[in-house]
Amino acid sequence: MSQRILLIQTAFIGDVILATPIIEAIASALPTARLDVLVRKGNESLLIDNPHVSTLHVWDKKGAKYRHLMALLKTIRSQRYDVVINCQRFAASGLLTAFSGAPVRIGFDRNPFSAFFSHKIHHDLNSGKHECERNLDLLAPLNIRGQARPRLYTPKVELPSRPYITLSPASVWFTKQWPRHKWVELIQRLPEALEVYLLGAPGDAGLCDWIAHQAGRESVFNLCGRFSLTESAAFMRGAKLNVVNDSAPMHLASAVNAPVAAIFCSTIPEFGFGPLSDQRAVLQTPEPLPCRPCGLHGHKACPKQHFKCAEQIEVEQVLSLLR
Repeated sequence: MSQRILLIQTAFIGDVILATPIIEAIASALPTARLDVLVRKGNESLLIDNPHVSTLHVWDKKGAKYRHLMALLKTIRSQRYDVVINCQRFAASGLLTAFSGAPVRIGFDRNPFSAFFSHKIHHDLNSGKHECERNLDLLAPLNIRGQARPRLYTPKVELPSRPYITLSPASVWFTKQWPRHKWVELIQRLPEALEVYLLGAPGDAGLCDWIAHQAGRESVFNLCGRFSLTESAAFMRGAKLNVVNDSAPMHLASAVNAPVAAIFCSTIPEFGFGPLSDQRAVLQTPEPLPCRPCGLHGHKACPKQHFKCAEQIEVEQVLSLLR
């Protein structure tokens, strides 16, 4: 009988993408295994077309969060998994893992429920490893190795006939966003031969409308909310360059090996969440700032009120990549 394996990653879009090397490694090493994945509601589109995923479990964190969590635990226990692999370091996912009923329960040692795991894997943000590598460490108890490159399975999308660049100005955290006036200046200084496409979620449309209007240039198109996540990735693959913050679009680019310029403001690539495309560049302030990084994720506003980590990243740094 083939093994039944559950992979848990109910965090943000980028976190799910960075867990896909686990899926690829298991599919390669255990081709007859049944692999199910648990994600948060809204992220299921990332894996819906993945041929290696049998069943997608979805946790609705916004509607009756804990009642749904208990229902998920009941479902997980009923599936009688042989192995549960938890990519997260938070209590809720740890509870699901610890009481899943699986004989093999693998997770990171920083999870509050790690004492109930059969295998605890050390997680260190200062190890120099990329998060993809840290995730693959979870497969060590299964004697499986993999390649630290995320992968998404994307649909076909119609691409522009002219050369184009994509810009993704938004982020969940304000201090991860390059200032909006920088995006305006970048658009104004881009070569006229390039069409410009602004990407983002439906909620980012207002920001991108403002940037496009202020830039005052033709051939600027706001596509926020027009594409699914995997369609956005497919569109990014055809671009001459994709300019992104340290946010989900950066990981979308990595997952399809699209050329990317990743702007790091309040965070740093040394945390292990940088771009992995073959053609990649990290742009950050040249001045060492004692306040940077100011956190793993970011803030709603600069704690020092000067936002030097973002303001000191110049448009010329992006333009030099295109040359």
